[in-house]
Amino acid sequence: MAAAESHAFQADVGRLLDLMVHSVYSERDIFLRELVSNGADACEKLRYEALADPTLVAADPDFLVTVSLDKHARTLSVADNGIGMSAAELAQSLGTIASSGTRAFLDSLKDDAPVGKDLIGQFGIGFYSGFMVAQRIDVETRRAGAGEAHLWSSDGKGTFSIAPLALEAAPARGTRVILHLKEDASEYLESTHVERILREHSSAIAVPIAFVEALGKEPRRLTDGSALWSKPKNAVSADDYNEFYRSLCGQFDAPALTLHWRAEGRHEYTVLAFVPGSRPFDLFDSSRKGRGKLYVRHVLVAEDAEILPSWLRFVRLVVDSADLPLNVSRELIQESAVFAAIKKGVANRIVQELTKLAENDAEAYAKVWANFGAVLKEGLYEEPERRDALFKLARFASTLDLDGKRTLADYVAAMRPNQTAIYYLTGDAIKRLDASPQLEGFRARGLEVLLLPDPIDAFWVSTAVGYEGKPFKSVSQGAADIKSIPLKEGTEGQAEPPAAALATLFALMKQQLEEVASDVRPSDRLSESPACVVAADHGLDRRLERMLAEHGQLKNVSKPVLEINSKHPLIAALAAQMAQADKEALNDAIWLIFDAAQLMDGEKLADAPGFAARLTRILGKAVGAPNVS
Repeated sequence: MAAAESHAFQADVGRLLDLMVHSVYSERDIFLRELVSNGADACEKLRYEALADPTLVAADPDFLVTVSLDKHARTLSVADNGIGMSAAELAQSLGTIASSGTRAFLDSLKDDAPVGKDLIGQFGIGFYSGFMVAQRIDVETRRAGAGEAHLWSSDGKGTFSIAPLALEAAPARGTRVILHLKEDASEYLESTHVERILREHSSAIAVPIAFVEALGKEPRRLTDGSALWSKPKNAVSADDYNEFYRSLCGQFDAPALTLHWRAEGRHEYTVLAFVPGSRPFDLFDSSRKGRGKLYVRHVLVAEDAEILPSWLRFVRLVVDSADLPLNVSRELIQESAVFAAIKKGVANRIVQELTKLAENDAEAYAKVWANFGAVLKEGLYEEPERRDALFKLARFASTLDLDGKRTLADYVAAMRPNQTAIYYLTGDAIKRLDASPQLEGFRARGLEVLLLPDPIDAFWVSTAVGYEGKPFKSVSQGAADIKSIPLKEGTEGQAEPPAAALATLFALMKQQLEEVASDVRPSDRLSESPACVVAADHGLDRRLERMLAEHGQLKNVSKPVLEINSKHPLIAALAAQMAQADKEALNDAIWLIFDAAQLMDGEKLADAPGFAARLTRILGKAVGAPNVS
């Protein structure tokens, strides 16, 4: 037998291999994906050549990639019964880094060749990722139909050798890659660890994978060579979908919505997506994005690719593209124009399918909205161009429906005569909002008000132009401007005190509260409560202002406007007693009215001890307690 010939890699190998091993790939598990992918490529190449020469596969027509472990020898092997390589092909494909046999094969095909799109590797460096875990790699190979076999061997430090290999020691056809593992790579000798990697990263490979857990064990099939999403929808049962969903999402419920489609046209890709049946615990984690598994021609290239916008982050999905390249940095794949088009197409389709669910199965959609509505509303703020589509999905609680099933179309259809705006109130809880005194004047006129309890509401509603020509208007900001809408019968209320007495009271209130209130004025929005605080006519919404201040994005919170219900008995009594009233008691009453208005608005009192002292004095005088201060 001829002696082995030593060759130098056709590159500055010392630096290039070290750079590739430590920089190109972000995690060591990837090497197994790359080697399995190479084996699948080899099978696809032989499948193509066998079209012209069926004798190449006559003895073994079923393609297979086999992964084997040998703890005693400390080796992990990946074997395929594909095309194999000659000595010249070994030198070219494994001797020149970034010169891919697959790339050369693709270049040799005609444009209409049926197999090209099923090939995986495009840049020829995946093989060398094995040196992340191996101190030496041996490659035993025999080209299909050839009468000779060869052994390629290297320690990855600058040279490799190619030697003849006895046929009895070689594969019948194809290639066997043997990794002699480093001491710090012992986890790749553990069958459970390797099986998990294979199932997670290569379960969609279009060639079946077998696993030999230890020397002398029988091979065990791990995959059947066809991914669930690559099958026709009518060939996949609901149980199949549910099982895959639980594996993909790590949840034990059933999906609320399953979407499975293939996009064709300018870009070809397959999508399998799930809307979970329950809310993930980390739904509002600030680091959570709209991520999913990205495959390229059945190979997992990104476990958490940012496929979806963050406001669809609750959707769990797999995308398998036929158009994206498998390049040096799999992470950079997300920067391509093709990927951008896929992202847009996937998001559009999911919104369309959610809209169909909302129109055709209100009960099922209500559960989706209850779990994820607060996230979907983020899209109203982050992507204004999608607002029209997202408004069809949005559901709201309102003064007419606290259950949160009201649509904007419902609201507009029920608008009162002379009503020109869509009224809303932001806050932190539906019950607190529903009890707000700021709603009284609107209720008295039969005006519906949307109740918006989610933090994102304060942002999107302040930037949205409107809906069907109707602007959004906060009931807690500026003048109510609802006098033109008639009161309902029986809600007229009491007569106002004399104008002079009211003017005197308002002047005193402005004087007492000038440091905490920007103005004191009569209110159109109150019918039962004595007072409320609102934002100035051209100020920010009260809740939005508080949120910005809490997050350090606003230095100073503006003073609110105190609106007074002139017809309230308390206000009437204060106005009538201005001349003879106890000045201290009158001042305490004015401050308590302001404090109560702040509390009803959900604010914390800036001077809690002062509030307690004033309340104690008022209560003491009310019950006749002596010397209360």
